[in-house]
Amino acid sequence: MARNSRSGGGKGAVAAARRPEVRLPPLVPYDGEGLEPDGDYDGVRFEGTDLTDESGPGARFMDCALEGCALDRTELVRARFMDSVLTGVRGVGTDLAGASLRDVEVVDARLGGVQLHGAVLERVHVRGGKIDYLNLRTARLTDVVFEGCVLSEPDFGDAQLVRVEFRDCVLKRADFTSARMESVDLRTASELDIARGVERLAGAVISPVQLMELAPAFAAQIGVRVEA
Repeated sequence: MARNSRSGGGKGAVAAARRPEVRLPPLVPYDGEGLEPDGDYDGVRFEGTDLTDESGPGARFMDCALEGCALDRTELVRARFMDSVLTGVRGVGTDLAGASLRDVEVVDARLGGVQLHGAVLERVHVRGGKIDYLNLRTARLTDVVFEGCVLSEPDFGDAQLVRVEFRDCVLKRADFTSARMESVDLRTASELDIARGVERLAGAVISPVQLMELAPAFAAQIGVRVEA
């Protein structure tokens, strides 16, 4: 399909991320009884639900919608989200370590200190909103798009990024230490501020303007002094 070859498939073309196509079935309202470890939620709508301090490690969410939910300190370690949409979720300290997100849309999230280290993200679209201190260390991201959002101090340390796009989004003080990249498109990021790991951009594509902005960091990495 055309969307998977943005540069027309020519030499040096960047493989574009495959986006999720979530089509939710008719949903049933969440019964409000609280999350359960290894709980199974299929076709459930969580609307304005306060999940603060709830614990559902290993829970499975399939064909679900989470709308305007509070996720402060919600424990969802090793949870699985499939064919689901999270809209307007908010919270600090949400723990999704080791979670799996496949065919998921995250829209206008307002989150801080989200733990996604060791997680697996496949065909995930993060659109709008702001996420502070996103921890994606050792995570695997395949076909992931960050679009129109603000990522403040995201940590991609030791992560693997394959066909990941940063479109019209702001990256502030990003950490790419020991990250591995393949077909990562940074060209349309509205702000690209890399705190650590600029030497790990092999496998990424940047624009000429971004190259000039990153030139001091590249020079410092190879020990070049630039003086007038």
